[in-house]
Amino acid sequence: MDIAVENVSELSRKVTITLPADYVRKELDKSYRKLKNDVKLKGFRRGKIPVAVLEKNFGKQVQAEVGEKLVQETYFDAIEEKGIDAVVHPEIKEVDFGDDGTFTYIAMVDIKPEITLTEYKGLEIEKPATDVTDAEIDEEIEQLQRDKAVLKTADDDHGIEMDDVAIVDFQGFHEEKPMPQVHNEDYSVDVGTKRLGEEFEEKLLGMKKGETTLYEIDFPGEYPNPILAGKKVEFKVDVKEVKVRIKPELDDEFAKDIDDSYESIEDLRNNIGSELKKKKEIALEGDLDDRIMHKLIELNPFEVPERLVAYEIQEMIKQTEENLKKNGMTLESAGIKMEDLVEQNREVAQKRVQGDFLLKKVAEVEEIKLADEDIERGYQRIASEYNMTVDEVKGYFKRREEVLPFVNELLNEKILKFLRDEAKLIEVAAESEEKE
Repeated sequence: MDIAVENVSELSRKVTITLPADYVRKELDKSYRKLKNDVKLKGFRRGKIPVAVLEKNFGKQVQAEVGEKLVQETYFDAIEEKGIDAVVHPEIKEVDFGDDGTFTYIAMVDIKPEITLTEYKGLEIEKPATDVTDAEIDEEIEQLQRDKAVLKTADDDHGIEMDDVAIVDFQGFHEEKPMPQVHNEDYSVDVGTKRLGEEFEEKLLGMKKGETTLYEIDFPGEYPNPILAGKKVEFKVDVKEVKVRIKPELDDEFAKDIDDSYESIEDLRNNIGSELKKKKEIALEGDLDDRIMHKLIELNPFEVPERLVAYEIQEMIKQTEENLKKNGMTLESAGIKMEDLVEQNREVAQKRVQGDFLLKKVAEVEEIKLADEDIERGYQRIASEYNMTVDEVKGYFKRREEVLPFVNELLNEKILKFLRDEAKLIEVAAESEEKE
């Protein structure tokens, strides 16, 4: 096997692999022998078809199958021989059976970047406050009030206010064309919940039953709904009915109505405060991990393999397609252009790739490895979350392609815990955190 390596860029290699004629002939002959026993041709008995006849009738098919087999059998040996640390499946091109009997193919390979960790221990990370403010408790109680409120049809001259429910028909237009997927009739808009977006709901304020309005919203590229992301959409909205909320009084009876274990509104407030505190503390760990990753990437910049970024983008697009499919849509029916989706996801994909490389480098330097008990705890956590037995969870993770992402996630969690323990956490006061 002859192997030639060309540096295309810092992180990309062009590997030309040529296999000798005797090795290639042996594989072709093996394929033709099998084919001779499997196929039937008019005028020939099964198993007695001359190779020349088979080559004439099935040559391209045999070469395609043998070529794929030869690539699979030799690619990994070739890059190992040349010490190439590939990070993603190669792009195979220019596959050729030569007149001299040799077989040549080119593998475009992205390699693992060289990373020098400059700063990763003792990172100064702002730690968000987990104190619960009176305003946060008030907000929760207001939501309980909303849930317990009675809806009453408003007078015709009542203009829509916050907390009202508006029954509307709406149609979205992009570049003056109706968007089939941005259309609804008799839709209940709970004004103030921001479920349809803050700007959409604010435009309804003051409108009355029977009124129609047209307004335009320019959605940012990072908007969570891919159907609307990056688009300027004009909405035509018809208000068909307005309902007002009649909220209960905030007194001890209200608290008892929420749960008979409460004796007073003060008991309710105290319980809400405790629950909010727990939620903040649980969320804090994930928030610290995000801040650590941002800091780690900022302090240790490096180029990442483009093919690996492209692979990550495709995985993100697959997720978008699956989410749309649940609603009976495709990218095309949702009016989403593939090239727009690629660009929207590029930055996040790049940071994910950088982050994973950096975490693995920290693990290498600090010799952080998964122990059997780490994996066992991972199984137990999933079992608890999904109300399964540990054996049922283990039964799911049978195939290699299922186990690897799971183990990778557990390892990343262990590395992040190490970085959290090593970090210098700077407490952030609630007031400054809100401003941020």
